Amino acid sequence: MIEIVSIENITRTSSNTMFNVKGIIKISGVEYPVEHGYSPDDPHGLSPVLKDWIEDHPEFPIGAYAPPPPPTLEELRAQMPPLTARQLRLGLVGHGISLSSVTVTIEAMPPGPEKEKAQIEWEYATTFSRMHPLIATVGAALNLTDMQIDAMWRAAMQL
Repeated sequence: MIEIVSIENITRTSSNTMFNVKGIIKISGVEYPVEHGYSPDDPHGLSPVLKDWIEDHPEFPIGAYAPPPPPTLEELRAQMPPLTARQLRLGLVGHGISLSSVTVTIEAMPPGPEKEKAQIEWEYATTFSRMHPLIATVGAALNLTDMQIDAMWRAAMQL
């Protein structure tokens, strides 16, 4: 049997028929924190118990829906699909950046493991993610802004 110990909050969602509920429930004498997507029409699991609790507590405030904040530029970049080595290289050439300038940039790095990793990535990687450190390192060395790299990335995705 499921028992509601306490409800911290209930908030509307973007759907008119769903709510987010946060609280503590008890099952077989053991308390558990819970965050639950609740639909009054759902006859299963915790939903009927919540429906009864809400009907018994009509004064409990139900918070308004607050849309999530828009993603940051870093989050958007992290969501960009990876490029194949072919797409990346054709994208660079298509934007007037020679492949030799990338090689020179890597060769100019101080000796050590980071340089060796960069060389291996550049020579052998089959795909590149937008947030890979090599992309930022080479971009900065070539005086490219993040916005310029983003535009080149989007263009290369079509290749």
